[in-house]
Amino acid sequence: MTTYAYLGPEGTFTQMALDAWAPARGAEHRPCGSVDQALTLLRAGEVDGAMVPIENSVEGGVSATLDALASGDPLVVVAEVLVPITFVLAARPGMPLGQVRAVGTHSHAWAQVRGWMESNLPDAVYVPTLSTAAAAEGLAAQGGSPAYDAAVCAPVAASNHGLEILAEGIGDNAAAVTRFVLVARPGDLPERTGADKTTLVLFQRDDHAGGLLELLEQFSVRGINMSRLESRPTKESMGSYCFSIDIEGHVLDERVGEALLGLKRVCADVRFLGSYPAAHGTAVQVSPVTTDAAFADARAWLRDLRTLT
Repeated sequence: MTTYAYLGPEGTFTQMALDAWAPARGAEHRPCGSVDQALTLLRAGEVDGAMVPIENSVEGGVSATLDALASGDPLVVVAEVLVPITFVLAARPGMPLGQVRAVGTHSHAWAQVRGWMESNLPDAVYVPTLSTAAAAEGLAAQGGSPAYDAAVCAPVAASNHGLEILAEGIGDNAAAVTRFVLVARPGDLPERTGADKTTLVLFQRDDHAGGLLELLEQFSVRGINMSRLESRPTKESMGSYCFSIDIEGHVLDERVGEALLGLKRVCADVRFLGSYPAAHGTAVQVSPVTTDAAFADARAWLRDLRTLT
């Protein structure tokens, strides 16, 4: 049976993303304690894919995922899922809101409820957990003196562990969305849909003035829009960074292929992390001068020039 790993335990937003991805329905789902563990199982061939968070509309990129994909044996993204994020504050039955002194949750979740906490529980101490669901699970499993009195989690996690909801909709941004990606070992490319994304990690040859501009120009001159750009330390030395980038388009698109050729020339390394259908499904707008036909015509023109006698 096909098996997919995900950032667990049960009741995480990552599980919700995996449940929402149609090809994973009916497959075995294996919860993992961290993104690294899920991707390690994938690299070892113990699972067929892994659903992991990569970007949040409030907090930006998920560092653990970006770093894990930028190093180690190559993996590729084959799909993405967007999940609206709704947080609740949950506690053991009988715990009054006014007596909550410590709150457990994941760091990304805490950042998204900080305003609510400052207004309603200004003296509460934050206790970090591996995930929002782990916060709920840990609270339900703790003995007489829990490390925290309440958990910030998804409603389903509170329900799964028999917790009482003290407050609903506590996120500071009601429109918050987290983007999850289904990662697999390299294989067949997902087909082009016309509404695709390509994810890359770019490594500079050296740090110099205008270095980032040189990379970005490879996209600009070919009419390619970026939907995400983040710098991450390579961990080799202070000031050494790579760039994690999402662009609109598929590697089979002429404009994207030409951009990758340019990047390969100017970068120390280009890590291709896949081309896959964008979750929004909106077709990429392409200028008439950067269509596949425009590139084919330009190559034919150059070929004719080179064969003149």
